[in-house]
Amino acid sequence: MNIGFQMMITIGILAANLVNYWTAKIESGNGWRISLGLAAVPALMITVGSLFLPDTPNSILERGDAAKAKQMLQKIRGTDDVDAEFEDLVRASAAAKKIDRPMRRLLTERTLGLGQSASLMSSLITGFFNVVATFVSIYVADRFGRRSLFLEGGIQMIICQVVVGGMIAGSFGTSGTGQLSTAAAVLVVVFVTGFVMAFAWSWGPMGWLVPTEICPLELRSAGQAMNAGVNMFFTFVIGQFFLSLLCNLKFGLFFLFAAFVVVMTGFIYFFLPETRNVPIEDMGEVFRRHWFWQKYAAVDDDDNNKGGSAPRRSVELK
Repeated sequence: MNIGFQMMITIGILAANLVNYWTAKIESGNGWRISLGLAAVPALMITVGSLFLPDTPNSILERGDAAKAKQMLQKIRGTDDVDAEFEDLVRASAAAKKIDRPMRRLLTERTLGLGQSASLMSSLITGFFNVVATFVSIYVADRFGRRSLFLEGGIQMIICQVVVGGMIAGSFGTSGTGQLSTAAAVLVVVFVTGFVMAFAWSWGPMGWLVPTEICPLELRSAGQAMNAGVNMFFTFVIGQFFLSLLCNLKFGLFFLFAAFVVVMTGFIYFFLPETRNVPIEDMGEVFRRHWFWQKYAAVDDDDNNKGGSAPRRSVELK
């Protein structure tokens, strides 16, 4: 369900590529106006949809209306038997007033020009495989685990970046002048597509999924907001500086991005524990046993534990 968010993004990218490919063929020269104008359609859909979007029980509870929050939880679950879950929400809401923050996310990007029509077609191809690969992540995320997808995707992305950078270096050199043969251009598109697919079944969806899993209820809203904020910030930064970097670094830009992916993949290998099939209430214990994060996590018994039941545990950042 969470990965469905990323899947909708990839479908939107594919739709945009289809629109761009179609409008580029309009002979009047006004295709770019239609392309930009059509962007208002999904924006309007989101705006209208937001008018019917209810508040979450967490959000209502944070604003102090416990009765309304419980009614909303009952409506969402389709049952009146929500007492246990509601108590968890109340406890998490109280804890949220005492706790601060969780984690992060990084970046990757790519581009290549093949002439206007061929470039639009290559974008269409990569957009299609972007959607397909996101469906792959939905199927395999709970079978092979988050770490496996992160690591495999990172290695594949590194290889694709290095190969593309090497091919561009061989054809254009440091002068930036030259030409790719048709076969070489096709091979570049293949490796760019391989990069996009690797991202689409690993870092793309897992970058949204894992933060929701590792953040306890009292931190989840803030954690996801920080995750989305950092993601959009670096997307903005890359959008502003990509062309300047490409003009100055040329093929070296691909090696620079490959170096970023090496760091990202190394971080996963050393610092991210596997979260597959771990209930949200047990996630703290996973980090408490991790060789690195155990230094920053303390375990506390729930003061509300009664009746001889097993103590509830929570992780608190020191």
